[in-house]
This record gives sequence, structure tokens and C-alpha cells, in this order.
Amino acid sequence: MAKTQIVTGIDIGTDKIKLLIVRKDVETGKIVDVLFFDKIDSLGVQKGRIKNVQEVGKRIKELLSRAQEKKVPRFHEIFVNINGNKLELINTRGLISVARADQKVSQEDVDRIFQEARTINLQSTNRDILSEFPREWILDGEKEIKDPLGLKGKRLELEAFLLSAFSADIESIGDALSQAGIEIDEKNIIPSPLAAVRSVLTMPQKELGVALVDIGAGASSVAIYEEGKLLNLAVFPVGSSNITNDIAIGFKTEIEIAEKIKRDCGFCSSLKSGGKKIEIDVSPFAENEKEKVEIGVTKEDDSSKKKQTKKIKNKKNTLVFSEKELKKIVEARVCEIFDLVDKEIKKVSRQGLLPGGIVLTGGGAKLSGIIELAKKEFNLPCRIGYPKDFTALEKDSSLAAVCGLVMDDSEDEITGELAEEKGLGKKIKKFFSNFIP
Repeated sequence: MAKTQIVTGIDIGTDKIKLLIVRKDVETGKIVDVLFFDKIDSLGVQKGRIKNVQEVGKRIKELLSRAQEKKVPRFHEIFVNINGNKLELINTRGLISVARADQKVSQEDVDRIFQEARTINLQSTNRDILSEFPREWILDGEKEIKDPLGLKGKRLELEAFLLSAFSADIESIGDALSQAGIEIDEKNIIPSPLAAVRSVLTMPQKELGVALVDIGAGASSVAIYEEGKLLNLAVFPVGSSNITNDIAIGFKTEIEIAEKIKRDCGFCSSLKSGGKKIEIDVSPFAENEKEKVEIGVTKEDDSSKKKQTKKIKNKKNTLVFSEKELKKIVEARVCEIFDLVDKEIKKVSRQGLLPGGIVLTGGGAKLSGIIELAKKEFNLPCRIGYPKDFTALEKDSSLAAVCGLVMDDSEDEITGELAEEKGLGKKIKKFFSNFIP
């Protein structure tokens, strides 16, 4: 019988905090079964970063209590995400002399050069390094080496990225989990963009060249790959909640109604919108009830087009607005996110040159028409990305990060301290065991 372990992922988002508990095969790293999944409204998180440790801790504790009520087995490992625009890629370089007498590159040499690459002077002392990503190996001046292990040479060089995070953000994650009764090591913290990559992208896509755009509630990110290597990664403090805010301001309505409008009616597209007006009964919100809000769509009357471009709230608590006006508000904010992504693609000179195209994921990717708009803006093939190998869960792009947290990253780049365990073709982080007290 295959040996299994219980693994937990905690995705701390601006809109929701999600808890996923799975059973994994120890040998293959494959997900055997989904034991528990639940989510709760998030408080104390702004633009992907924890601002109120106590509030976040309470909500994580509530999710863990729900899992205990379902008699979920005690878990062995916990992974948690880190997000926000304080995540930063730093260029670094390592250089060593091959130590063995036969001049063949050994695992010890690989470990030493990664350690060398990490010993750089960070511009700020309040940053910690989370991961290393090799860009190029150079042996005696020869480039384009994917795996130097066992090759013969005297001088080994490494060009790499270091992914760093704001130390206070790391501390906030640890403190929030402590509030929920969990102690965690820094190695258990996975950047949200990389977790999404792990669950959505395949190695063939990363070899071809692809950009994963994760649109969350408070933050969006892009991770660009080519030839299996990370070329660029960036996080922006803008997400789908900004669309909700724009609707609330544009239609002068409550934020709850604006969110309902975005989820049920919001769309963005390079195609022209039809001649329609949208009518919403807002009385349930006015009465502070949890009833479903009725939304109706009717054809626009030519004689009243000008009036329907403005919000009208009549005596029956009905909100009426133009479909075109809603599209204009939503599309403007989505285009802003796409412009930020495009700038990062241009930094690595890959605009229009990614055969794998643009893969959109996250809750913001659910907007109607977003694929058509993305194709127009990037001039590349585009599609929605969903977590792979999670048939027990609903097909939902907003689950990309939490699913990635519980998956092995065996297809990703190698880091030095872990190369001894799995070789240069794989990278699997060591995590310490954690238990619910």
C-alpha cells in the first residue's frame, strides 16, 4: 500500500481566506484525495498584504475548527502563501572553482555556488530571500548549460534570480498563523504567483514561453517563463476589487451592490456592447437583508438612450444603468492591469513572442469577455487557467493559488540547498511537520 501524508494549504487573500487539505502519495507527490476545502470572508488584508494579524488569525482558526468538525485527519505539512507588491526579483551571480581533483562538477559544487549567489548585499536590510531561480549555468566560459552536474571543468558560474520579500510581511504571516495555533517555518511560505504557476502551467508551456496573469481581489501578478526558466515576476497592487470600487463610484451605489453588479453583469470585451439597459432591485440591500437581488436586462429604447447612460434610482428602489456604461468602467480597470502586465513582458523583450500565450487565472479572470479583450491587448493566444489534477474540486480559476500550495513543484527550477535530494531536474522544498494543537 502506498504511503501517504496529509498536506494543508492556506491561501490568505484580500477577499477570501481558503483552506485546502489533501492526501498525497509520498513517493509520487500526486494528490490522492481532497479531504477538506472551505473558505471564509477575509478581513485585515489589503492589496494582498496582512494589515491586521488578529483578524486574519481569527478567520484561519475558524476554518481549522470547521475542518476538525468534519473529522479531517491531523495534517503533517502546512503551506501558506505570501503576496503583495513587496515581492521582488533580484539579479545575482555566483562563481566558484570546481573542487574535485578529476574536475567534474559535484553536488557539493552546486550547493556552494547557490550559497555564493545568496551572499549579496540587499539594498534594504528588512528583506528576506525566499527562493532562487537559475537563469544560466556557465562552465569554463561555455553557456547554455542546463545541468552542469557531472560535467568536466575548472570554473563554474551561475546567473540567477533571488525572490525576496519584505521581512515584516513574513512576520505578519507567522503571527497570524500563531493566533490560530500554528507555528510555521519560513520555508513553508510560498509566493502566490508561484503557487498559481504550480497548479495551472505545465512544463511544455513553460518551455514554449508563457505568461501567467493571476488577477486577485486586491493584487494581480504576472510570471513569465521561457525554456522552462522564470524570466520575470511582478505583483501589482490592483485587482478585481478596484473594479467593484469603480462601479460603486460610477453608479453612486453601495459597495455590496457594486460587487453584485460586477459578478452578475460585469463584462469587458473588444466587441461592441449591445443596446441594453440593466435594472436591479436594490431593496434587499436597503433593508439589510441577505435576499437575492433581482437583476433584469431589457432592450434599450432609442428615445431614452441619453437618460439611460446615467444611474437612475426610482421610488421602487431600482437601479437602472446602461450596459455600455458598465462595460466602460470595467474595461478601463482591466486594461490598466493588462498595461502593467505588458510593461513586464516588454522588460524581457517578449511582447508578441510567447507561443504559450497569456494564461489568465484568479477570481478576476471570471469576468465575461476578458479573453477577447486580452487577445486584443496582447496580440497573443489567451485562455483561462484552472488548477490541474483537482477533479474533486469545482473548476474555478480563483482556486489556483490554494491548489498550488499543496502541490509538489517537481517541474520547477532547482535551488542549491535542495539539489542533493532530487537532482537538478527537480526542486522540492523541505517543510517541517506542523500539527493543529
